[in-house]
Amino acid sequence: MEDYLQYIGSVMGAAALSGAAAVATSFYMSTLPPPLTPTVDLTKQSKELPGPEKARTSRYYPDGKLLEYCFEDARTLYQIMHRGAKISNNGPCLGWRPAKDSSYVFMTYNEVLERVKNFSSGLIHFGMKPGQETFVGIYARNSPEWVISEHACFRQSAVLVPLYDTLGPNACSYIINQATIKLVICDDESKVKSILNEAKNTPQLKQIIVVNKVSDAIKVQAKTLGLQLISFKEVEEAGKVHSCERLVPTPQNIATICYTSGTTGDPKGVVLSHANIIACSSAVILVMGVHGPKASDCLISYLPLAHMFERVCQVLVYMTGGSVGFSQGNIKLLTDDIKTLKPTFIPAVPRLLNRIYDQIQNGVQGSKLKKWIMDMALLSKQAELERHIVTNRSVWDRFVFKPVQESLGGRVRLMVTGSAPLASNVLTFLRCALGCTIIEGYGQTECVAPSTMTLVGDYSVGHVGPPLPCCHIKLVDVPEMEYYAINGQGEICIKGLNVFQGYLKDPVKTAETIDEEGWLHTGDIGMWMENGALRIVDRKKHIFKLAQGEYIAPEKIENIYLTSQYVAQIFVYGESLKACLVGIIVPEERAIRNWCKLNEIEGSWKEICQNEAVKKMILTDITELGKKAGLKSFEQIKDLYLHPELFTIENGLLTPTLKTKRPDCKKVFMPQIDAMYKNLV
Repeated sequence: MEDYLQYIGSVMGAAALSGAAAVATSFYMSTLPPPLTPTVDLTKQSKELPGPEKARTSRYYPDGKLLEYCFEDARTLYQIMHRGAKISNNGPCLGWRPAKDSSYVFMTYNEVLERVKNFSSGLIHFGMKPGQETFVGIYARNSPEWVISEHACFRQSAVLVPLYDTLGPNACSYIINQATIKLVICDDESKVKSILNEAKNTPQLKQIIVVNKVSDAIKVQAKTLGLQLISFKEVEEAGKVHSCERLVPTPQNIATICYTSGTTGDPKGVVLSHANIIACSSAVILVMGVHGPKASDCLISYLPLAHMFERVCQVLVYMTGGSVGFSQGNIKLLTDDIKTLKPTFIPAVPRLLNRIYDQIQNGVQGSKLKKWIMDMALLSKQAELERHIVTNRSVWDRFVFKPVQESLGGRVRLMVTGSAPLASNVLTFLRCALGCTIIEGYGQTECVAPSTMTLVGDYSVGHVGPPLPCCHIKLVDVPEMEYYAINGQGEICIKGLNVFQGYLKDPVKTAETIDEEGWLHTGDIGMWMENGALRIVDRKKHIFKLAQGEYIAPEKIENIYLTSQYVAQIFVYGESLKACLVGIIVPEERAIRNWCKLNEIEGSWKEICQNEAVKKMILTDITELGKKAGLKSFEQIKDLYLHPELFTIENGLLTPTLKTKRPDCKKVFMPQIDAMYKNLV
């Protein structure tokens, strides 16, 4: 990935220099496509429903009704692949690279459906019981086998339960037990080994199906533990011989249990029905209209299928007959995968887009000429966006932005970003540089994926669009934070066909999240803009997402770091536009002075707190404590500032009950926070 970003930056500068003269002489000769015509009034993007709740609904579906589905022949996830086969006339469906430097090879829709039939029949042959009582785990990276496994489960009305690395082995065993999983599908030996190492804690697990070959040692270990280890190919071959009837699901049936890593405690299993996922996906298709996915589109799959964002993007493709090409699973090879596949549809997360933006900006900072040409190009293309013109064929694209576009394959026409907010300046820049439709959504696993989405033709920034036509949204008072619905501000609550069925076997947490009237309380604070779009402004609890979409509970991290003998007080900070955490630490003076004495470091207390060796020692110490406590890499702070004065009630950094006043700490230490993030870039 670093090579990829360096390529963009360096080529960008070269293109700017070589194209300077051409830009000056050819600008007025460029031809532009006609403006897009927005399908709703962009000054009135949502409609307030009657009643005291002041809930709002989409203008794409009249009278407050909710959209269940777009297509009669795609009301369950089992049906979408069949519809895709028909719409595409048996076109390409799933693609992969057999070798590192090879081209993509694709299976057609009918070939995929045949493998789904065989694999599902093989599962039954090897003892899987069809129906909603069966939960099948899948612990694998994105691949054709992942999708085949999923749709094989749908063919038998079974429920798919993804497992993924960041949950950790203990969480995997917890999920296997809670969901009573008897069968797990893995892709390689490392994941099989991880499951086997926890086998003593998962007594109901009986079978593991593995896609790739495993060593004899793993086979012996599985046999010793009483687990049946079967190859994916064996299951397919058995299904060819022992074909079985399908047991197709209804829209109300459960499709998947998607576990969220949460913030503290065990992960929570979000129960999603076929109807939930179809309603959400159909709403996205309705709102995108003619600009949405179609049979000629190809999606690059590199974001984890264990998360609903990627799965919904793929549902959109299968419903409309497009194709999916899988990356090789190595981030260092993603650049080459994209350039080889040449996708037209890219799901993206802000962390990747931010890094592309930063690298391009860095590439022009050293030259006034490059910077001038870049600014000229951006001003021109931004003016085009304001006139609803989207193009990648202007003179600016040819001479300035072409390297950026070619680094993503040169054919991208649709990009969807989610999981965390994208900075406004980055969003505007990428819309200009890529010359494609970029849509931003807001939601969470508990409402499938998006519940709002920016509209095609709206190129304003700083919001996440209006409600999708599958749900209503209201804001409720949060008096302790001085947000009130009467002012168009409050906690975002969602009610509709995309809202989940509850947390698996956890009625208490379900009741804490969905109220008696069926409103999902998100914990995010929003405000309605004048144009009817929603803006995210805060978080109700001290929980936030980093740029890659991972939830962070800072107080949990602080409690671990406070066990260090060198830490008296700590404030962990992060935000959804940043990829990592930083910390403000008040050191334990006595312990630090003792360490300094042993290491021959002298000076005043303020000078000691500014000493790099002291800072490095404390960072190393707390990082080690974090590892021992099971913190994931993204939960560890990457830089810290040592503050020489204690947080107190008197200086406004502690409450009367001696709790850290987080908003005040953020305000006081923002200069140090900004400096740390600048150094971490």
